[in-house]
This record gives sequence, C-alpha cells and structure tokens, in this order.
Amino acid sequence: MSDHRHDAHADGLEQRRLEVEQLLASTDQQLADLRQMREGLNDDDEHDPDGVSLSSEWSRLEGLRQNRIDQLAAIDAAAERLAEGSDAVCTVCGGPIAPERLEVRPEATTCIDCAQQQSSLG
Repeated sequence: MSDHRHDAHADGLEQRRLEVEQLLASTDQQLADLRQMREGLNDDDEHDPDGVSLSSEWSRLEGLRQNRIDQLAAIDAAAERLAEGSDAVCTVCGGPIAPERLEVRPEATTCIDCAQQQSSLG
C-alpha cells in the first residue's frame, strides 16, 4: 500500500473510531437516563401503555452498546493489521481489499466478493 493510501486508511480508522466513541458515549448517556427513570418505577408498571416498555428500550440500548464496543474492537484490529501491513488483505480469500472499500469501511476484513458471499449465506 502506498504511503498516501496508508495515511488515508489510518485517518479513516481514526475518524471512524471517533464517530463510534461518540455513539458509545451517547448510548451510555441514554442508558444512564433510563436507569434514572427506572429507579422511580415499580417493575409491574414500568411502561407507558402507548409506548415501548422500559425493559424493551433497555434491551435495545444494551444491544447498541455492545455493537459499539464490537465496532471499536474491529477498528483496533484493523489498526493492528495496518501496522503489520496486512490491512488490505482479505482474511477469507487472501486477495486484495479494494482501497475504495477501505475508504468507506476502514475496519473491513474482507474483499467485496467475500463480503457478498458471507452476507448471502447468513
């Protein structure tokens, strides 16, 4: 990978990390707000009859939180691959990952063909 592409990929990873960290902070704040809201309620009456139950919202936010944590781990792994020089190599077929794909999704571990095959399988 050329120095320019290497730098662009590193910048993309850093930008993506900042975005995900902001999303995680927002999710953590929403969970804190929900915790505070739940403290004043009894378990049998935890929701607005016209709205989503607090338990459902709690579950949704916890899922989002875990997803953000997983995204940060993927970004860290991509940064390690970048440092090793293997960031543009598909982990499935060993072929190249297009620079355009890494620009859009800097933590990508697969080429477009392998990603499409994986998504069609599950």
